[in-house]
Amino acid sequence: MRWTWAAILAATILMPEAAAYGQALEPRSYANTPVGINFVLLGYGHTEGEVGFDASVPITDAKLHIDAGLAAYARSLDLWGLSGKFLAVVPFGEASGSATAAGQQVERNVFGLADPLLRMSVNFFGAPALSMADFPSYQQDLILGASLQVTVPLGQYNSRKLLNLGTNRWSVKPELGMSKAWGSLILELIPGITFFTTNNDFLGGRTLEQDPIYSLQGHLIYQFTPGFWGALDSTYYTGGRTTVNGANGQEPENVRVGVTAALSMTRYQSIKLYGSTGAYQRTENNFWAIGIAWQYRWGGGL
Repeated sequence: MRWTWAAILAATILMPEAAAYGQALEPRSYANTPVGINFVLLGYGHTEGEVGFDASVPITDAKLHIDAGLAAYARSLDLWGLSGKFLAVVPFGEASGSATAAGQQVERNVFGLADPLLRMSVNFFGAPALSMADFPSYQQDLILGASLQVTVPLGQYNSRKLLNLGTNRWSVKPELGMSKAWGSLILELIPGITFFTTNNDFLGGRTLEQDPIYSLQGHLIYQFTPGFWGALDSTYYTGGRTTVNGANGQEPENVRVGVTAALSMTRYQSIKLYGSTGAYQRTENNFWAIGIAWQYRWGGGL
């Protein structure tokens, strides 16, 4: 399966000022995969750094540590002759943070379920649905696709606390994807918009609203061998200004860069390593992330 899981691990943990939702780094999201293959994945990621809160929340010098795990299932699909994928992710984690609130140092530690994630994608040009038997004759040129990702507000949430694993609101993210191959070298560009519902129980009954986040991912991928590829990753995101009881926060504008490497250990198993860090941030969201994921696949004639 051709997704990187750093974004999924971190995006389900509440990080203020849209940091989590904009930081997605997912190389090979729009690639052709033989139809009928099932994937199970277990992953772990660590995120650490400084985060900023909007002006309506009197908190400064916030530092955050997240250890997150996930269990995921995905399946490659034949969607009326087009290749597609379905993905479901159940994340969980432990988050700890410290900050200065009203002149006093405060700390919080929380463990539990984060918001589950569902995603459906389809490649509508350049990637027809193929069986395992037909797939060896396929050569990628230009792929165009789209996806819809939804997070479900089922994660741990305490309205009296600012740091939570759940968000108490839905998010919906439509994306477009372009993937162009020149032999072993692939360039991907993925623009997306994330929309949020209102959280009417934020910090003891306040109303939290958030503008859409506009993001653009870019990936330069190289297939070193049939079982090993690496990628240089970047993402730019802006928008996502929050409003708490009518008081506006700052509008984020950030750039992140990262690397991803994936190795097939056997016909059925593979492992991925990834890391990312902030390259530019208008607001105080300077954090780094590393992680590892193990994947098992079956079906589809494997």
